[in-house]
Amino acid sequence: MTTTEPTGAPAAPGHDVTDLGLAAEGLRRIEWAEREMPVLRSIRERFSRERPLDGVRIGACLHVTTETANLMRTLQAGGAAVALAASNPLSTQDDVAAALVAEFGIPVHARRGEDRDTYYRHLNSVADTHPTLTMDDGCDLVSLLHQERAGQVEEVLAGTEETTTGVIRLRAMAADGALGYPVIAVNEAQTKHLFDNRYGTGQSTLDGILRATNLLIAGRNIVVAGYGWVGRGIAARMAGHGGHVAVVEVDPVRALEALMDGYQVLTHTQAAAWGDLFITATGNVNVFRREHFAAMKDGAIMANSGHFDAELDLVALREMAEGHIREVRDNVQQFDIGGKRLNLVAEGRLVNLGAAEGHPAAVMDMSFANQALAAEYVVQHGASLEKRVYGVPEAIDAEVARLKLAAFGVELEPMTPEQAAYVASWRHGT
Repeated sequence: MTTTEPTGAPAAPGHDVTDLGLAAEGLRRIEWAEREMPVLRSIRERFSRERPLDGVRIGACLHVTTETANLMRTLQAGGAAVALAASNPLSTQDDVAAALVAEFGIPVHARRGEDRDTYYRHLNSVADTHPTLTMDDGCDLVSLLHQERAGQVEEVLAGTEETTTGVIRLRAMAADGALGYPVIAVNEAQTKHLFDNRYGTGQSTLDGILRATNLLIAGRNIVVAGYGWVGRGIAARMAGHGGHVAVVEVDPVRALEALMDGYQVLTHTQAAAWGDLFITATGNVNVFRREHFAAMKDGAIMANSGHFDAELDLVALREMAEGHIREVRDNVQQFDIGGKRLNLVAEGRLVNLGAAEGHPAAVMDMSFANQALAAEYVVQHGASLEKRVYGVPEAIDAEVARLKLAAFGVELEPMTPEQAAYVASWRHGT
């Protein structure tokens, strides 16, 4: 545990962060992000008055960023006792972690660059608080409770899940009959995946790659693996910067959509020889493997925007390099494979957080508004929910959209009584 305390700070709760002396800078950046998060701010104001989360202990495993800090503040304002661990070893912003501890009294267990053992020690520190609600980004906290601390599962009323990868894991648990409590798939909210996944990840992935490589996108062959909402966003941003974009997909409907959106659709093997920059966004493992690395051009760059660092077969890549690995820029490792150099950004982890700051606060405003309102919903209704994965209630999705439009100064004109009657009736015809 760090022993560096800022002068005059309140007594810090149990925590493990890099340096509490960074708290002032973290607070400054948290406040800047808050300016771009009017929906979450309005929810926090209501939560402060109504205290809908009184008595709730929230265990959170999320990326420790300025946007997450504002979510933690909102949950705390609603009356919850919150403990936070990082959901990725490279996504933690150390100054933000420090500010949450020193300025807001929130126990944070997160250090940028932490190793695997530290990561799981931090998860266990959050589990030690005996949460009654879990808030996950990737399902690692849920998985830990179910596999290693099964006695605590019955203490949990419900959970929420932020990302596609986590929802996939949770649905697998539910299908196996292993899920011990209901979970709201916040990732499935339209005001999350249509905006956060597409616009947020699209922009922040580009940002991370450019910060790490200073690559000119225009004129380059860009391969995007996966054409879900994240892949769509990345492909659009790369094409907008003049890149020649090809999509690799295994789903025929998504592949057809990519083709009709104007992109080439290639097999993995075809793409390997064609691409200059490869970006994975599938939520699956070993999307590009040994045979693909062997076919890539000298100087090819690889980055990942999926949650886990398993989308690129890094074991094979290291074996092929036979120890000839060096850091050529901050956040860029170069693997020399028999004289051919392949470059990996952010160790194959989430490039937008490993090499940049993650999503813009304006899109996380909607995602985290969904998280806050979903937490309120499960506290109110969790006892009646089955042990399965639920979508975000439509009323919450609509409320988040309404608040976001209001923040933009946009008004919607309601249907006339005649129009409302028309769409509600089956009797009208030609």
